Amino acid sequence: MQSDIKDLQSDIKDLKDGQKNTNQRLDRIEKKLDAVNDQTADLTEFKTKTKDKLNNISSDVEDIKETMSTVEVITSKNWNDIAKLKAVK
Repeated sequence: MQSDIKDLQSDIKDLKDGQKNTNQRLDRIEKKLDAVNDQTADLTEFKTKTKDKLNNISSDVEDIKETMSTVEVITSKNWNDIAKLKAVK
């Protein structure tokens, strides 16, 4: 009977030690998960900012294209006017 109690106590001690190790591992996993969550949040914010910047750049490029098109039309008209003025001489 005494031997059985000692065996049970030993088993309980082993279980407690195992539980302690499991809890320590779980704590490490939770810390790693927190780090992953923080990195994910940072990357999501970076992605959003980058997307906004790219949209702004795209809009700026479209504005530049329109401006260049207008400049080309005006330049063409100016060249025609210059040609007419030269022809009048």
